[in-house]
Amino acid sequence: MMGLPIARLVLATNENDVLDEFFKSGVYRPRRTADTHVTSSPSMDISKASNFERFVFDLVGRDAEVVSRLWQQVDGGGSFDLSATPYFAALDGYKFVSGRSTHADRLATIREVWHDYGTLIDPHTADAVKVAREYRESGIQMVVLETAQPVKFAETLREALGREPSRPAELDGIELLPQRVAVMPADVLAVKDFIVRNCA
Repeated sequence: MMGLPIARLVLATNENDVLDEFFKSGVYRPRRTADTHVTSSPSMDISKASNFERFVFDLVGRDAEVVSRLWQQVDGGGSFDLSATPYFAALDGYKFVSGRSTHADRLATIREVWHDYGTLIDPHTADAVKVAREYRESGIQMVVLETAQPVKFAETLREALGREPSRPAELDGIELLPQRVAVMPADVLAVKDFIVRNCA
């Protein structure tokens, strides 16, 4: 919308594919907790997409009443279906495409990227690379943003590569450093004051 020359935006999900389902079908169907999978890319283990209503606000022509009506359905434990509306047709203008990745896909992608490029990627980035590859076009560069430090997901990396992932030097001994916790009231002014006192 700002004019940045991006051919398309690729949205990747894991087995918790609520957004992939929406972008392909027009149906936004949040999952119950019991229907949300625990996966090896845990930051994507969502049942309901946070801040998704901001995108829908743009999609429905910035009509707050429409968004309110749709989210009343969601907040009531339901879903909404835009497939037969002009809003779904308007999705093409946003240049989003989507796909999903499974645990087996993550392992295979981590292996392939390590083998082909000598680069260790985390499971979330593996989801992104897997889906991005499905949408590559000749002559157009594809950019995948890495989302996490791979060594945080050592168990999955061991499964994918059969060895312990190397740890960056700056993380050596991190578990031995002191931890600091400040319990605070849920008060904006108290948080601001804490930041000023400790970060100035």
